[in-house]
Amino acid sequence: MKPLFQGVCTALVTPFRLDFVHLEVYDQLLDRQLRAGVTALVVCGTTGESATMTDTERLDLIGHTVDYVRGRCKVIAGTGSNATTHAITLSKEAEKLGADGLLLVSPYYNKATEAGLIAHYTAIGDQVHLPCIVYNVPSRTGVNIPVSVYQALSHHPNFCGVKEASGDIVKIARIRQACGPEFSVWSGNDDQVVPVMALGGHGIISVVSNLYPETMVRLAALCMAGRYREAANLQAALMPAIDALFCEVNPIPIKAALRLSGLDVGHCRLPLTDPTPEHLELLKQMVGATVRTEPQENHTDPGTP
Repeated sequence: MKPLFQGVCTALVTPFRLDFVHLEVYDQLLDRQLRAGVTALVVCGTTGESATMTDTERLDLIGHTVDYVRGRCKVIAGTGSNATTHAITLSKEAEKLGADGLLLVSPYYNKATEAGLIAHYTAIGDQVHLPCIVYNVPSRTGVNIPVSVYQALSHHPNFCGVKEASGDIVKIARIRQACGPEFSVWSGNDDQVVPVMALGGHGIISVVSNLYPETMVRLAALCMAGRYREAANLQAALMPAIDALFCEVNPIPIKAALRLSGLDVGHCRLPLTDPTPEHLELLKQMVGATVRTEPQENHTDPGTP
């Protein structure tokens, strides 16, 4: 299967105001992503706080994004759930709304077995006609999806790859070995773009690109061009910002940083709260500093050595 996207996919924050989504601010965020040249957007993922959104809010935002983007990049809908029937319902509705693909977090809290994970994902894949991405984030779900599950799903016509956020670099190589090059792997960790892409990954589903889309686009472009020494230098330069943006549970820091940068995306919904005063000061320093390697032009072309 052809990769659903290569390069940078931003896992978008959701701007909230009390009990509604602030679409005007959201559209400003979309405009910046599109100008930067990201190749895909995730709507209603972990960073978008899907767990505290109603189904109506999620589907309305997916539909709005599809209509606003108008094919300028891929729109990937976060439709995962810990209830298989719920995930199927959301996925079918997202398909009707025109999403280009689905991001399906593994069932959380249930702690499904290997057989249960395969059955869960197969049931969803059988009900849609869109490319499906498995999302492994054991720090959130309590289950680290084994490579054998990916291997089984790689034979399903609607599963195109995995967002791997376990942090296990060796696992990336094992996925490639077990599933072959047609089953895409995307990094789910902003601090591991270079090693994942060096092992054959197709890009990053990024939190940091909400704030620094141009830099993340350039980082992925350098990797795709095989310029890994330059990419490694850029990844290293980004580490202070990445560390700051994960000083608390995502998306608390990224939403605070966006507010500090001038884009008022609002605050997280409970049970997530604002960052501590110490972490807020760290974020102020990070936003106030210039990322030395932020490109000023030609973001999608790494150029020649």
